[in-house]
Amino acid sequence: MSVVAIPTRIHPTARPERVGPVRPRTAPSVTITLDLAPGPMSPRVARLLELIGELAESGEGRLGPGPAEDRPTPRAVPAAVDPHAIRIAAGSRVVHQGARVIPLTRIEYDLLLFLAEQPRRVFTRLQLLSRVWGYEHAVARTVDVHVRRLRAKLDPDMPVVTTVYGVGYRLADEARIEIDPAR
Repeated sequence: MSVVAIPTRIHPTARPERVGPVRPRTAPSVTITLDLAPGPMSPRVARLLELIGELAESGEGRLGPGPAEDRPTPRAVPAAVDPHAIRIAAGSRVVHQGARVIPLTRIEYDLLLFLAEQPRRVFTRLQLLSRVWGYEHAVARTVDVHVRRLRAKLDPDMPVVTTVYGVGYRLADEARIEIDPAR
């Protein structure tokens, strides 16, 4: 385990691909990196993660993907009651399924969030291209490829995206998705 204290400083100019405004750091921050062995978590590690979650929920801190946000890495989170449940942290653009982080591309994340925000609604490929990709002049099969990749990354025992043959796609009725706009 490593703990790093970062002093107060102003962030350098934002990278163009960053989403949202860059804000100066007003207080020191602490980065905690846990390299966990495979298998069940010890009660002490589980309690540490629970305490960190409580701090973030109380507004005294925030949980984020950390400095290695560009590369997907498994991250320990408090064990969820339902291993099939999907939690979308809209603020940090992190998706958890059970206790694991699902590394999604920007389009896969946007597609999942869009469908989760409008359950039981069927969208054609062209509607998805327009609303998720932001344009309609791509090949409609692009949507099929991204849906297939999204399905491959999520638990195969719990369908999330349903194909409506001859029409398009929608969120599966069985999908258990929670969207947390604050995280």
